[in-house]
Amino acid sequence: MYRPRRTGDVIETVRRNPMALVAGNGARTPFATHAPVIIERLAADPGGADPLTGASLLGHMNRANPHWRALRDGGDVLAVFQGPHAYISPAAYEQRPAAPTWNFVTVHLRGRIEPLPPGEPTLGVVTSTVRELEKVAGTAWDMTDSLGYFRKILPGVGAFRVHVETVEAMFKLSQEHPAEVRRSIRDHLSAHGCGMGRELSEAMSAEELAADRRTG
Repeated sequence: MYRPRRTGDVIETVRRNPMALVAGNGARTPFATHAPVIIERLAADPGGADPLTGASLLGHMNRANPHWRALRDGGDVLAVFQGPHAYISPAAYEQRPAAPTWNFVTVHLRGRIEPLPPGEPTLGVVTSTVRELEKVAGTAWDMTDSLGYFRKILPGVGAFRVHVETVEAMFKLSQEHPAEVRRSIRDHLSAHGCGMGRELSEAMSAEELAADRRTG
């Protein structure tokens, strides 16, 4: 019920929410680090049903982080991309009895991590990340004059590639409710929510449109 109807929405969630939670196994306990992670390339068939399976991601973290030391030998990793989410109060719709809930958009990408060598490969990850995030932010900052500074701080950066093997996306957007209830929730989020609530309202509208196109 909560699977997104359009693959493009999954890719867009990853691109618009690049501060991923990267989790992996440690010697005694799991490690989890928030790190910028971007899509390096989609699968060989980007127009296929699931272009993120077989895709590769690029990310980096501080080399002083114990998590980085645990990743040096590779292994399995989970990258969680959290999209918009919000508490849904029963006050948002006229239905009794009712219970509050939480709507959310999230994408989990599992795969094998490949630590990258220091020097130019790591610089390549950093510059690729800057280009992607400047595009998302719409600021178009030119990093050319700062590349020398990048190289100075590069010894403290640990870069990695993730080879994606499985994709799990959940878009919980009140799909279990009738259309009039979903409409009330969307309107409530749009009128009373913060920026994230409005984003969630937009996600609900997009999901509704995709559903209408499939049944139309």
